[in-house]
Amino acid sequence: MISTTTLRRLTVKPHHTLSHFTQTPSTLDHTIITQTSTLINHPNWEQNTHLKSLTSHMSPEQACNLISINQHNTELCVRFFKWVCKHSTYCYTIDGRIQILYHLMRCNLFRVLHKAVVAFVKDCCCCSVIDGLRVVGFVDEMREYGFGIGYPCYSTLLMCLSKLQMGLSAFSVYKRMVNDGFVLGLIDYKMLVNALCKSGLVRAAETFVSRVVKIGYDVDVHIGTSLVLGYCRIGDVKDAYQVFDEMRKRNGCGVNEVTFTVLIHGLCEVGKVSEAFQLKEQMAVNGCRPSTRTYTVLIKAVCDTGLTDKAMCLLDEMVKKGSDPNAHTFTILIDGLCREGRIEEANGIFRKMVKDGLTPNTVTFNALINGYCKHGRVVSAFELLAMMEKRNSRPNIRTYNELMEGLCRIGKPYKAMILLRKIIDNGLWPERLTYNILVDGFCREGQLDMGFRLLKLVDSLYFVSDQFAYTTLIDRLSKDGKLDQANGLLGFMMKKGIHPDEVTITAIINGYCKNRRIENAVTVLDTTLSSKNLTLTGPHIFNLLIDAFSKDMKFGLAYAMIAKMLKCCVTPSVVTYTTLIDGFCQTGDINRSLEVFELMKRCNCAPNVYTYTVLVNGYCQTGTLGEAVKLLNTMYDSGVSPNVITYTILIKAYVKSGDLEHAFEILNDMVKNKCQPNFETFSALLEGLVISKSVTDGSLTVFKELGSSHVVEFVQKAKKHGVGDSDLYSFLITGLYKAGRILEGDELVQEMMRKGYFPDIYVCSHIMEHLCKQRKYDDCVAWMKRMFDRGLMPSFGLYCCLVRGFQKEGRSVELQDLMSDYSSKAGVEDRDGVSTYMDFLVNCDEHDECFEVLKVVERLSNQERPVI
Repeated sequence: MISTTTLRRLTVKPHHTLSHFTQTPSTLDHTIITQTSTLINHPNWEQNTHLKSLTSHMSPEQACNLISINQHNTELCVRFFKWVCKHSTYCYTIDGRIQILYHLMRCNLFRVLHKAVVAFVKDCCCCSVIDGLRVVGFVDEMREYGFGIGYPCYSTLLMCLSKLQMGLSAFSVYKRMVNDGFVLGLIDYKMLVNALCKSGLVRAAETFVSRVVKIGYDVDVHIGTSLVLGYCRIGDVKDAYQVFDEMRKRNGCGVNEVTFTVLIHGLCEVGKVSEAFQLKEQMAVNGCRPSTRTYTVLIKAVCDTGLTDKAMCLLDEMVKKGSDPNAHTFTILIDGLCREGRIEEANGIFRKMVKDGLTPNTVTFNALINGYCKHGRVVSAFELLAMMEKRNSRPNIRTYNELMEGLCRIGKPYKAMILLRKIIDNGLWPERLTYNILVDGFCREGQLDMGFRLLKLVDSLYFVSDQFAYTTLIDRLSKDGKLDQANGLLGFMMKKGIHPDEVTITAIINGYCKNRRIENAVTVLDTTLSSKNLTLTGPHIFNLLIDAFSKDMKFGLAYAMIAKMLKCCVTPSVVTYTTLIDGFCQTGDINRSLEVFELMKRCNCAPNVYTYTVLVNGYCQTGTLGEAVKLLNTMYDSGVSPNVITYTILIKAYVKSGDLEHAFEILNDMVKNKCQPNFETFSALLEGLVISKSVTDGSLTVFKELGSSHVVEFVQKAKKHGVGDSDLYSFLITGLYKAGRILEGDELVQEMMRKGYFPDIYVCSHIMEHLCKQRKYDDCVAWMKRMFDRGLMPSFGLYCCLVRGFQKEGRSVELQDLMSDYSSKAGVEDRDGVSTYMDFLVNCDEHDECFEVLKVVERLSNQERPVI
């Protein structure tokens, strides 16, 4: 929300005196004015390239002088006014244009001025609410100077304010028109009703509709549609339907595609998507057919509910029925696909959009950039930034926020910090979210000094403070065991008037619990609850304390915490009961665990897979494996599927007891129930074969002692129980690489590939990571190329490690080939455009440059925020 101070600064300039605009420069470039005047009197002068260069730096006063020379031709003067406002660096801002208009008033060029003001209003009032307010302020100033605002100006202003949904401003303009003695026409009333309805002021709009009828005008489809829109804006679909039905009656004004679309949109907004689709089917009865806007509204509605496939079907339907999707339609689909993680499909839609000649806007680019960044594909994200710059599609602050968050996700907050320089160079201003992203990024990497410095910077800027940055630092301090500092920061935060939210309190209580300072955690909770400034949305805070008490075997205090939870009207969750069950299991008191298990079922809290897994583990710890298996069968009967942890716990227990046969039978059940065994599962079984009846705390020991006979026996048994060759190879190769038995791992890789298998991306990543640590860069490159051949992409972090390895060894030519290969396989089409960003991304973090950027921002923070 824009603060009142900022709004005032943006909408009302310091009160001008007319003398401010009557100062004549000591010298004027008469040559430029004369040449320009000659050129604009020729036919098709707008296409003259020399004219563009002459006017590129023309000042407002020079423009006014040129208009004065040609004042006999009003039409030409207005055309030139529009031209210079778009081509002069001094005149294309609103303030620059206002200066021209004031110069025209000084020179008494009123015939030109009246038409120029209308052109100015039309041009500048349709971009944003801020611009609209600025234009309204200018019109007020002109009236104060005694300039008579004409009817065309007022009428144009009403139309623009309607487009910007500025109902209150439109009403104030209406009052000025009446005060100035103008009689409004039907079109003016239409615009006023529309503006009020768009702002949700439907009752006020109805008053003007009554006035329209009283004057003698008919209520047409435009006014009726505006009222439908007004009711939809306030969520009153019932009254919207009532107006809609009146319009459809025989003596009504009729409905059109826009009316249907407005009501369909209103239904979607209140969650009545099925009714919206029914209404779409009724359009044909009234002689209407769904427009591009109609389909776009429905596509957005289904995308918002996660039904992107249905949205794609709608896209096909609209194309078949002759409604061409526009940039907005494609943007919604791209955003929906990205939210579902279907990045390649989103990219395909984007490429189709460009191929079809549609121009992606900043919102389109941002949606796809966000999708790439969330999946760590920063190279593709920066390719889109390069594409934006090449297409003159100006990145906004959200674009850079998405990129910065993407860099922080892959552990590169220093790179994100350097983007601040680009933001400032592009005339943008970092917002609070920008700094929150950076604070979070540095805290994830343990760089608390930078986090605190950024927090101090945010506090010095004109931002309304929020909890996010403080909570992030408190969380990091708590996890690092620096609890006194975390508590001090919490106190400082509250002293500044920022109330901690549930996340903040959870972070510090979690820190105290993890560091066995439970009394402090309870004190924080009690203090917070007594202040009544915190609204608890769930039992998570209580669960942390119950877990801490259970681990300390203080079950009386754990039950007391449940009582406190109920007193605060918070219902115990499945996590609450499972935590208590686990506590009793850890003490070997399986009977008390079962009592809690039965209690949770009586309280209609259904046990989940973690609850059952905790109990299975409890039985395994007490050696009652038969009961654990019975519980496993109970899980099946209850419709709860065991997960990999459940099965692995049982397998480990049987291995420890020396019963390998039963361990492999559990593996068989696991595979049969389509639960993928993991590295730990296979390691436990292999340990049973290699290290008789002895399960170690690390899986690498078994690989150091592993012999070929063990491998043969393990593979035979695992295959007998349903495990596939690919999974077995992947497990063995990963283990051998981790244990440093590279040659044997390589041999197994060759054998695996001869049989037509290839390790998955996770296995490949483990192998590449190990090879990089061993500085075996050639082997690592070979692995990366194998991955490329099979359509797999190594993580960007691994790729950067490899690049830095090549840089240290001075292998520049091979490095260029490597960067080219990676860009190609990442789907980068504009390699030249992204090459600069590739260098930026892969080079080491420039810490010194980051501090320089921070100093620049700190200096800027002492200045007034620029009006862009």
